[in-house]
Amino acid sequence: MSTSTAAVPSSSRAGSPAIGAHVDSTDPLAAATAVGAQAFQFFLADPQGWKAPKEHEHADAIKATDLTVYVHSPYVLNLATTNNRIRIPSRKLLGQHAAAAAAIGAKGLIVHGGHVTASDDPATGVDNWRKAFAQAAETGGYPLPILIENTAGGTKAMARHLDRIAQLWDAIGEYEPGFCLDTCHAHAGGEELEGIVERVLAITGRIDLVHANDSRDTFDSGADRHANFGTGLIAPDAIAAIVKQAGCDAVVETPAEGQAEDIDYLRAHAS
Repeated sequence: MSTSTAAVPSSSRAGSPAIGAHVDSTDPLAAATAVGAQAFQFFLADPQGWKAPKEHEHADAIKATDLTVYVHSPYVLNLATTNNRIRIPSRKLLGQHAAAAAAIGAKGLIVHGGHVTASDDPATGVDNWRKAFAQAAETGGYPLPILIENTAGGTKAMARHLDRIAQLWDAIGEYEPGFCLDTCHAHAGGEELEGIVERVLAITGRIDLVHANDSRDTFDSGADRHANFGTGLIAPDAIAAIVKQAGCDAVVETPAEGQAEDIDYLRAHAS
């Protein structure tokens, strides 16, 4: 295993697409530099908790960096659910994370599409997403792009299959949400990777970020378990082709010990 400490190829926040990694939140800038990342993604709070984000210890350095910054919202958020005790706090926490991410100069805030229960009509979940954007719009909207990410599992998920994503975009497209395409999630969720960039663009009109991940599990398994390139069930060249075709920033969310190699592979094959 090699960890690159060489100079990171230049890629400004407003410049060409950047390739990077999801890194540890303690000192994300240092972690990104250690793996040769041009971009980094991290959590501003416990990904399994409901506490509002606090100012990061390294906020000034993060704001000053030329690297591209993304923030991932906590996994517990579910903007689609019919459960008021989850949906209402989810809306509030999404707004808090959006404000905190914007304050450190993040390019976007990633949030999973969420789901409704087995007994619910998915149309209700779609409309709950619309209501969240409409509520935010009443006070000027979110302060940075909200990037909705496709997910791997669940029969009543809002963003597992492209037909449901199309229904979601019909409802929220006027608010100009962004989209984050995860290769592992698409594979495990049952969407063929060949041609997926074109199919997504036909629905959303945009792909803002690619989560470039191999998958430990089989096609349509519904399992969300990432792997380093070449150690899972997605061909590395297929991942690189998606990044190249999307033409946007890409972040690997693979195991940390192989991230430098995954970044190097994308830099060599997806540029």
